[in-house]
Amino acid sequence: MPRGGKKSHKGRGKQFSNPEEIDRQMRAQKEMEENEGAERGSSSESEEESSSDDEPKRKGVEGLIEIENPNRVSQKSKKVVEIDVNAPKELSRREREEIEKQKAKERYMKLHLEGKTEQARADLARLAIIKKQREDTARKREELRKEKEAEEAKSKR
Repeated sequence: MPRGGKKSHKGRGKQFSNPEEIDRQMRAQKEMEENEGAERGSSSESEEESSSDDEPKRKGVEGLIEIENPNRVSQKSKKVVEIDVNAPKELSRREREEIEKQKAKERYMKLHLEGKTEQARADLARLAIIKKQREDTARKREELRKEKEAEEAKSKR
């Protein structure tokens, strides 16, 4: 047996259908179609009555088996007249969370620019220290420059 577990059709004898069997099958098919056509003509009145129901056409064995599923939600289509265009659209959870996140970020940035957050206070304190250090170094440089000028003036005299 091959690996796949399937048998090969190669090498088998060929089967041919004889013409009498084909004719018999064709006649049986025509009879079935004629019987269905006659039944349709007599039952067309009953179909019109049953087609007035609002139930959708059932597929497969749904018509044979009655099921009661409380979790099943039937899809009902809305008419154009029933749709309210002016009604506010409900946002999904992700969209709502994204909007809330953006608003919180904007609030934080506003408070940060006003200097009311912890991080803003720390930044301002750090900047004040740096500013003071720069002023001190600038003052020292100025003093050194003045001393050099004084020494050069003394040496030139």
